Amino acid sequence: MSRIGVLVVDDSATMRGVISAALRRDPDIEVLGGAGDPLEAREAIKRLNPDVVTLDVEMPNMSGIEFLEKIMRLRPTPVIMISTLTQAGAETTIEALELGAVECVAKPGPGVSAAEAFADLPEKVKVAARSRLRPLEGPRTAARPAAREGFRPNGALVAIGSSTGGVEALLQVLSIFPDNCPPTVITQHMPATFTKSFARRLDSACAAHVEEASDGAPLEVGRIYLAPGGDRHLAVERADGLRCRLLEGPPVNGHSPSVDVLFGSVATTMGAKALGVILTGMGRDGARGLLAMREAGARSLGQDEASSVVYGMPRAAFELGAVERQASLSRLGGLILDACAAH
Repeated sequence: MSRIGVLVVDDSATMRGVISAALRRDPDIEVLGGAGDPLEAREAIKRLNPDVVTLDVEMPNMSGIEFLEKIMRLRPTPVIMISTLTQAGAETTIEALELGAVECVAKPGPGVSAAEAFADLPEKVKVAARSRLRPLEGPRTAARPAAREGFRPNGALVAIGSSTGGVEALLQVLSIFPDNCPPTVITQHMPATFTKSFARRLDSACAAHVEEASDGAPLEVGRIYLAPGGDRHLAVERADGLRCRLLEGPPVNGHSPSVDVLFGSVATTMGAKALGVILTGMGRDGARGLLAMREAGARSLGQDEASSVVYGMPRAAFELGAVERQASLSRLGGLILDACAAH
């Protein structure tokens, strides 16, 4: 099998060297070259035809976002965004993921070595190389579907798990949720640097209120809770009503937070009064937890292969018998509300 060719784009020669060194440790990856700004990168992409591009969020001559938009419109290529550990960097990264970037990685911060920061970069490059890209079409400001009117919740809880490709997927699914949507908990695999910004982005796009989950937060109608990235798992428990719990513990399936932990807690706490949804992502996280939910009587939905950026997590759950019904991303929001509506 031929190696995966990568172009490294960063205005810092030192950072290009660090990223290139991290990638070269994997024998399945070949660093084709580097570029110091989008103008150099454009010529390098034409000349080298890389399988994957790593792209710095903050670039001279043209912002990383502007350049990403041109790539996705004119020459769709899997892109991994390399972001600074700042609020502005995080918000720009979320915008990039919404535009079609496959993954995000944070640059080394205080107390974090380059080896630690980029330890999983080779694996992310491999995932990106296998991802299903959708060319960017139409204006970036295209309106999303309006929230559904006339919805009445039936008391069910919604639990959603997602990973690679999940930013765009969650935005599309949640955009039709009304302001009285079912209480919803989400675990999206994402570095701690980015989850607070992502929660804000979701909140701005939804009629319902979206926030980063905090320990003890009550689960209420019209509220959506996103697991914070880092070293804790989001779970649901009954303690004077339904509440979010942030649990200490090692990674599960290589992830913290883990979808399996969330789904497993929902199976135990809610039984049949829940709906589990597994969206695009690499690996198997969430499959066993969704099966536990279904065996407890809950409903379950999975994103189909054609609409998934990476059909890994949904496939694993489907093959395990955990998914009651598969559907395209464009239909999942409506199906979730149908399953949770009072009749």
